[in-house]
Amino acid sequence: MKKISYILLAFVFALFSQGFAAEYSLPKVVVTANQDDGGVEGYRAGLSRSSTKTDALLIDAPQAISVVTGQQIRDQNITSMQEAARYVAGVNVQQGESNRDQVTIRGNVTTADFFIDGARDDVEAFRDFYNVERVEFLKGPNALAFGRGGSGGAINRVLKTADGVNRKQLILTGGSFDNKRMQADIGGKVNDDVALRFNTMYENSGTFRQNGDMERYGFNPTITFKISKETKLEAGYEHFSDMRFNDRGLPSKDGDVVKINERTFVGNADENKAETKSDAVYAILNHSLDKNTKIRFLSRYNWQYKFYQNVYANGAVNAAGDFNLAAYNNRTKRESFTNQFDFTKKFELLGAKHTGLLGGEITHQESDNLRQTGYFNNVATGAAISIFNPISRAPITYRQSAADNDYSSTVNVGAIYAQDQIELSKKWQIIAGLRYDRFEIDANNNRNNVTYNRQDDLISPRAGLIFKPQENISLYSSYSTTYLPAAGDQFATLTSATALLKPEKMENYEIGSKWELSDKLDLAAALYILDRKNSRVNDPNNAGFFIASGSSRTRGIELSGNGKISDKWQIILSYAMQDAKVTSATSTSSFTAAKGKVLGLTPRHTIALWNKYDFTNKFAAGLGTIYQSTQYTSVDNSVKLRGFTRFDGAAYYKINKQYRAQLNIENLFNRRYIATAHNNNNIQPGSTRAFKVSLIADF
Repeated sequence: MKKISYILLAFVFALFSQGFAAEYSLPKVVVTANQDDGGVEGYRAGLSRSSTKTDALLIDAPQAISVVTGQQIRDQNITSMQEAARYVAGVNVQQGESNRDQVTIRGNVTTADFFIDGARDDVEAFRDFYNVERVEFLKGPNALAFGRGGSGGAINRVLKTADGVNRKQLILTGGSFDNKRMQADIGGKVNDDVALRFNTMYENSGTFRQNGDMERYGFNPTITFKISKETKLEAGYEHFSDMRFNDRGLPSKDGDVVKINERTFVGNADENKAETKSDAVYAILNHSLDKNTKIRFLSRYNWQYKFYQNVYANGAVNAAGDFNLAAYNNRTKRESFTNQFDFTKKFELLGAKHTGLLGGEITHQESDNLRQTGYFNNVATGAAISIFNPISRAPITYRQSAADNDYSSTVNVGAIYAQDQIELSKKWQIIAGLRYDRFEIDANNNRNNVTYNRQDDLISPRAGLIFKPQENISLYSSYSTTYLPAAGDQFATLTSATALLKPEKMENYEIGSKWELSDKLDLAAALYILDRKNSRVNDPNNAGFFIASGSSRTRGIELSGNGKISDKWQIILSYAMQDAKVTSATSTSSFTAAKGKVLGLTPRHTIALWNKYDFTNKFAAGLGTIYQSTQYTSVDNSVKLRGFTRFDGAAYYKINKQYRAQLNIENLFNRRYIATAHNNNNIQPGSTRAFKVSLIADF
């Protein structure tokens, strides 16, 4: 940790040197940012509303924030969360049982800390980026802006809206493993007061793995009404469907992934499947009372149906080459309704400039979850199989075991929050805020009709100090807190035991620096300590229940750079060092999380660098490299995933004003590697070399 401190201090000293040494001083850079597009130019973003819930410049936000812009999404052909996170420091993607987005942020895993335009989006699904303007990765607890959870951070997608720009874009993509995708973006003005936009996509593709395939489609019409000069209403509807083959990867052997062809499927291909359908209706009303006073209302309703079923490796391969299979299916229905209100006021008091925020949120959510265990030949919950013939065709019936969930839950959240951003002088700023959440959950066990409930009063503070030796340089320190109620991320179970557990508490201490090297290139550094207390794990001796598992700590450093080095050369650079360990032990007869164990799927070092260079007005090329060091599949540290280095490439050609061609190559040198895992025996190989060719037409 001392070495990390020295690195950050050297970085900070360099920034100070730029600020105070006359011979190296830079001209003052005046940054202007459009609040509708996030101040985006190329790979650089100027502001993020989601961090402070105000239109604050990124340089004035006292936390590490990474923004994946629309230009990056197009250049790297990003269509999924896994692809979006590749070049983001401190964020690692998990397998998610091959049916959902699941990430680790600063050593903390989540399936629920996803948001759309600031509204919670905790459905378990693979999200598509066809209608996404940009993606904001906010590191550290963000309870003031987002509420409960956000243990390591939060991910906010900003959707495309009807902005009045005339556009007719069609993107056709084809490539390796029978990849086929169509995407369209059409919009324009109806008149001076009404604008429309329609985004849609359809994909039917395979994967490099045996039996891998998926079919998904979505459409998202939006409308914007300019009610008056001071008032604007944005509204939209989205339908999304995703059906795919559910692939849980490979088992382990002797503490490593089993040595077989990375394409090999393990399990029963006739049984594995995952399906998601969702519908959402939303509206955002922005009203200016005057030039310094704004009101924002957000309402979002979401309905989701989710079903997945899989046969998967449930144990390691032994010396004879044998291992066990298990099977289950899971169905979830969920309805969510969120309302948010923000009142923002700029004013002066006692010689200081203030941006005050007062807001509230009301959320209602109803979920039904049913899990059934698979019985091989209608008898056993497991089946022995050989790795030399890893396909089972044994008939499977599904019914509930004693450990399976059959729950209905209702969650109600009421929150109020207040924040003040204070500009004491041109060099000093303070941000301070407090959020109160009343979290209530009622969970009914449908098997015995017993209802459990819990109420928590959560108070989450946030404070930050910012020093700007120059207009284009900021140095900050911050503290933030968040809580995760005992019901967990997805409210799958609430029992007499978990109902007694206190919420988990996360505290983040951070110092950092941000430097707008020019109006086109940003550099940033952050050093943090993130403590997680009163966490919990599955009780290995009492299926379906949980036990308190003590605490963990992640210490780390993050460095990043985004933007243009020159008019022709754009880069994305990220580095993260994470020291994520258990700080108090938990041990049972079958599970050990000893003090000092490394948290699962948290590599100590990750480095990513992407370059795009415009050789001519018509031709450009991109080259990226991703390095990830060794990591463990779980907190018992019994299975290790080896580190890897991977290269990606791209080429771009402008045919004429209307047509562009694009080639993206994943794993350029066809390196064999392991990308991620879900646990010790669901390990996901990385893709072999894959090509995607796109034709982009703008009419």
